[in-house]
Amino acid sequence: MNWALARLILGQVCIHACMAGMRMAAPLMALREGYSAAAVGVLLALFALTQVFLALPAGRYADRHGLKRPVGYAVAVAAAGAGLALVFPAFAVLCLAALMTGGATGAATIALQRHVGRAAHDATQLKQVFSWLAIGPAVSNFIGPFCAGLMIDHAGALSGAEAGSNEGYRAAFALMAVLPLLTWFWVRDTVELPPVIAAAGGPPQRAWDLMNELPFRRLLIVNWLLSSCWDVHTFVVPLLGHERGLSASVIGSILGAFAIAAALIRVLMPLVAEMLRERVVVAGAMVATAVLFGVYPFLGSALAMGVCSVLLGFALGSVQPMVMSLLHQITPSHRHGEALGLRLMAINASSVLMPMLFGTAGAVIGVGGLFWVVGATVGVGARMAWRMGPAGANS
Repeated sequence: MNWALARLILGQVCIHACMAGMRMAAPLMALREGYSAAAVGVLLALFALTQVFLALPAGRYADRHGLKRPVGYAVAVAAAGAGLALVFPAFAVLCLAALMTGGATGAATIALQRHVGRAAHDATQLKQVFSWLAIGPAVSNFIGPFCAGLMIDHAGALSGAEAGSNEGYRAAFALMAVLPLLTWFWVRDTVELPPVIAAAGGPPQRAWDLMNELPFRRLLIVNWLLSSCWDVHTFVVPLLGHERGLSASVIGSILGAFAIAAALIRVLMPLVAEMLRERVVVAGAMVATAVLFGVYPFLGSALAMGVCSVLLGFALGSVQPMVMSLLHQITPSHRHGEALGLRLMAINASSVLMPMLFGTAGAVIGVGGLFWVVGATVGVGARMAWRMGPAGANS
């Protein structure tokens, strides 16, 4: 990993940490002000909702303008969103801040992913750079909430107010507003790549035309299935732990073990990227996930659930770098932004809708049944993953 890529990863960490910190601090403040769990659920959904509608336009914009202009606008919007929450800490403004920081993070992510993918010279480099880049969200999902929590608990006390006071939340929002500015510090000196111009004289192209391409359609379906598995695990493990009588800290440790394993596998993958084949890794991850989902409901101890969570983290954590590598191989260079936008739109739409579906299905078929149904679906989808790849990959 060279210094230019490291700067881009640091930039991604800063703006993503802003959203992650806001995603923890804003709901906590809403609960403190007496808002219902339903209202907090709506607030949380807004962080993903903007990305559903803005991902595709953001991808097109990145295709036209490269890296720094989209990231610059995203930095301004994210900082303004957190700044509004600092100045006007009311529920309606928190909702607006959620829309702004979520949308800005998605737009910046697309621009960064597109630039990194175009800078890679071959399939091995694609796997390496996207393995490194995928570490960023895992790090920021720790840094953002951790720093926001410290500010909430201790900044107010330093000013003479009680822990968890309005002053603490304002301090957290102030820190979140500064983080995107650091993104611009890391990205501003990056050398732009030459633009890719589409061939003239062809029919007008629409983003949805990409869905007519079988390799891209397979990739998107497989990515959606595996993203849903991630959501299922996050949603169901607390329910399963509650049924087993586990404490909140133990349940949190099980989920934390999953996150650490997902980050660790992404650190190791660049070292063996030359030996990895994208479709083999993804299909293997789907089979492993199906098996682990089948076993999970039978586990009664926290240790067994923790081991299963780690193995699942290894499986699901290996997927994103492979998917991103394939995406850049099977889509035209001048449409990478659009393809990334469609992918992000599908994932965030799933994150908004699937928890509601999981809740309804879990009430009907039970927690174990939900694991088994999703696991069986992913297992069947492994055949589709095996057949993914650029032209000639399956011959």
